[in-house]
Amino acid sequence: MMLMQLKTLIFFGFLFGSILFLVFAALLPSGIIFNIIKILFLIIAMFFDILAFSSRFYTYLIVPIIQQRKNNIILSNEDPYWFSTSMDAVIRKKADDFIATVYISIPLYKSATEMSDEEKIEFSMQVSRLIGLSKEPVRYTAEMFVMNKDSYIQSLRDKISEIETEQSDIMQKTSEPRKIERIKGKLSMWNNILDKVIKTQSYELGSYVTISALGTKEFEAVSLAQERARELISGIGSIFGISPTIIIGKDILKYIEPEYLIPFSTVNAELSKKIEESII
Repeated sequence: MMLMQLKTLIFFGFLFGSILFLVFAALLPSGIIFNIIKILFLIIAMFFDILAFSSRFYTYLIVPIIQQRKNNIILSNEDPYWFSTSMDAVIRKKADDFIATVYISIPLYKSATEMSDEEKIEFSMQVSRLIGLSKEPVRYTAEMFVMNKDSYIQSLRDKISEIETEQSDIMQKTSEPRKIERIKGKLSMWNNILDKVIKTQSYELGSYVTISALGTKEFEAVSLAQERARELISGIGSIFGISPTIIIGKDILKYIEPEYLIPFSTVNAELSKKIEESII
């Protein structure tokens, strides 16, 4: 129904434009210059006639052209979310209220494949107790992440650099084959470790819960969310016999921003590997 109305509106709009230019052409006085303008107006009127009668079949092309300037819509001038001043909660605004969300890491290292039937039943009961811990809505999640090995790789490179310096000093001070072979073997071992760490993609399983609270002020929402988080931590610790912790700072982004799931160094290595494979 709306499409038919739109087609009719466009048809009469172009037809009105055509009539308007015909009227302008008729009202112009005689003369060489005015005759040229009349011809131009008649061409424009004919163009509007063509658009009017073709709009019946090409509305789907005409409408986007007319409305293209209206497609730039600003959804919000505010950040979608931001960190609290204590860096232990993520905040977003909804109308006049603030919603603070706290992320709690659960260090569980059990796997169902390694459990006996009795242990599986016990673990299921523990999870059931976990779900009933809070009266407020809580999200329980487990995610697989690519481990960020940047700092470990850098420490290996520093170690190799240190051994290379040691090798250079030994070769300058002595020509004893045994010491030289020993330092060469040591250097080769660390280089092999570095190559293996770079080439191997390592994963970590992160289990966590999130709980939110709403407040009219930012500090009120954060305070209430932290209070609920502390209650959850106490309950989770007593059920599983572990020490859950609130996730702080940029580590939270790993659970929010997809690009934080894979470290840049890993992405770079994978891309380089694929390029090398395609060349070979």
